[in-house]
Amino acid sequence: MRYPFKPFDVRWCYLENLRPLFSEPSPQLLAQRQSANAFLLTRDTADKADEGAPFFFARHVCDYDCISGHARHFPVQLKVVANVGADGEKPSQSFLDLEATSAGSQLRPNLSPAALAYLRHAVGGHESQTGTNEALWHHVLAVGVCYAYLVENAGVLQQDWPRIPLPATRDALLASAELGRQVAALLDVEESVDAVSSGAIRHELRPLGVLAAVSGGQLDPAAGDLALTAGWGHAGKGGVTMPGRGRVVERSYSDDELAAFREGIADLDLSYEQLMACLGGTCYDVHLNDVAYWRCVPARVWTYTIGGYQVMKKWLSYRERPLLGRDLKPDEARYVTEMTRRIAALLLLEPALDENYERVKTDTYAWPGGDGRV
Repeated sequence: MRYPFKPFDVRWCYLENLRPLFSEPSPQLLAQRQSANAFLLTRDTADKADEGAPFFFARHVCDYDCISGHARHFPVQLKVVANVGADGEKPSQSFLDLEATSAGSQLRPNLSPAALAYLRHAVGGHESQTGTNEALWHHVLAVGVCYAYLVENAGVLQQDWPRIPLPATRDALLASAELGRQVAALLDVEESVDAVSSGAIRHELRPLGVLAAVSGGQLDPAAGDLALTAGWGHAGKGGVTMPGRGRVVERSYSDDELAAFREGIADLDLSYEQLMACLGGTCYDVHLNDVAYWRCVPARVWTYTIGGYQVMKKWLSYRERPLLGRDLKPDEARYVTEMTRRIAALLLLEPALDENYERVKTDTYAWPGGDGRV
């Protein structure tokens, strides 16, 4: 099965219902895996000071430590299996057939009665309107990754579950949810995003994370040019992968890179100053080895963190040649380019996400017995 091990690091794994193989099985959670479903992930308390966004969004059940503090999965929809089947027997759920919906099961929104009441009475939604139900989860994601929200609530976020303000109007909810859908699409590395990972790449993203040879010539995978040997990871006690320092070279953007940024802002509704604030004022050349590197990884892309893990550096740490046992494949090396562009696109949403958070915060739904947060 496909298995998000860490953010932006989806692998294949073999699922076995043994207790414990390396952790306890979770059949109730795994039963929610369906092609039409998705999961919002967060944690109850932070266990790292530099946590970044405490949220992730995935179509698959993720590793328990996909985000630091242990990933808590919230299915967007719940698959409810009837207690008794047509033959009078309790239906069983096979680990080999978790994708299928049995005859005695149905999907319903994974929302509390209070959340359904919010949709019905505050914004005119109804529990049969799947789009409106999913909008609530995408709104949570849009606020939960918002830089202004994370800075403003940094102290509280270290101690407890994230609290998300709910917009008071339907229009505000749907506008926020649309931003959340864009975030979810960029986090889902198994689905292409037009102009970011496929098609005609946006101007400002084209120079980012490009695989290049130090010599300026062509790379030869057969000659070992894609071996990751710059010291990104090593085996620690018990074989646990420990991150290394690797090799990055910080520099200013080139004239050609800056020209691409200026060409791209026309389609982004951003100023040049906003774009540079989103990406960072410098960039890094990130080395695989002495002969190959990924050119122009913006500073804030390189340091981008989800759930306590520096995304790009964490990915590299598991693929140092002595740990992986082989060189990177060409498509794996190209994936780092895609990862760079996806994270850059996420960062370029910051002004819109911040504006959305301020709009929601100034007109929140009065949660019964609470303060407008859920």
